[in-house]
Amino acid sequence: MAVSPELRDRDEVEFEVLAALADRAEEGMSVLELRAAVDTDIDRLEPALGDLKEEGLIDVESDGERVVLYPAEGVVADPEELDDDPSILQHLRERFGF
Repeated sequence: MAVSPELRDRDEVEFEVLAALADRAEEGMSVLELRAAVDTDIDRLEPALGDLKEEGLIDVESDGERVVLYPAEGVVADPEELDDDPSILQHLRERFGF
């Protein structure tokens, strides 16, 4: 799945978090899973998660044993909004978070 177009110009780490969560929107991800999916250290991941939570872009659920993060409503792009044949520029933007 893809991140909504209006969220693609975020900080690199924030975008990578949103992209990883969008890919696993149904099951969510733990912080450990996110850290493995996002190529950054915990010192950059933690503030990014805080900013995303503060802005209402991620939801956090805890069952007492495990904390799971999910993309908030509107973060995952509606497939109809996406181009069927994305340009090379769009591929680069998604790949590098621009």
